[in-house]
Amino acid sequence: MNYINVSQKNNLVIIKINSEANFTDIITQIKKKVAQLAKIYKEEKTPILITGKVLKNKEMDKIEEIIKEKLDVDVDFDMPKELGLSNIKKTFVQEVSNSETKFHRGSIRSGQRIEEEGSIVILGDVNSGAEVIAADNIVVLGALRGLAHAGAKGNRKAIIAAGRLDTVQLRIANVVKEINRDEEPLHREAYIFINEDQIIIE
Repeated sequence: MNYINVSQKNNLVIIKINSEANFTDIITQIKKKVAQLAKIYKEEKTPILITGKVLKNKEMDKIEEIIKEKLDVDVDFDMPKELGLSNIKKTFVQEVSNSETKFHRGSIRSGQRIEEEGSIVILGDVNSGAEVIAADNIVVLGALRGLAHAGAKGNRKAIIAAGRLDTVQLRIANVVKEINRDEEPLHREAYIFINEDQIIIE
């Protein structure tokens, strides 16, 4: 079955992935399609937009890697902006059901510091040089480039979630994770939690 459909619209090449496809089939067919596109592209730089099936961060990274091996073009993903909210909601209900949640409208600028006794949802970005500290969860609907410290009073069940993760350090309770930008891919969407004394990024 063909799970990948390639079309061109305006100044974009659109690769649509069937929502029923499993990742193994997607990778196999993407490789074939990219090989075909490489013959057509030659010197062209038409950007590629991936749409259709909702993918995980690691799956998007892998697909982008395959395309960029053959084509020197920009690759973007048009995925529903769920920001892992099903996971976040589940964690909120299970782990911090009594946590008071504050909403901050707008981005946090460099030099700003926000502290909350419960959980906080940032309706914007956390820029480099900014700090967000919460006793429970931190959810950033935009990009997290600054410091986020969830579970600041020792809640190891707290989580951090971001629409785009581009920071060099994460903290939950007393656990710290340093992120080496050369080794760790840029996460378009991230769900972060503690498992066996380690901070895990999904």
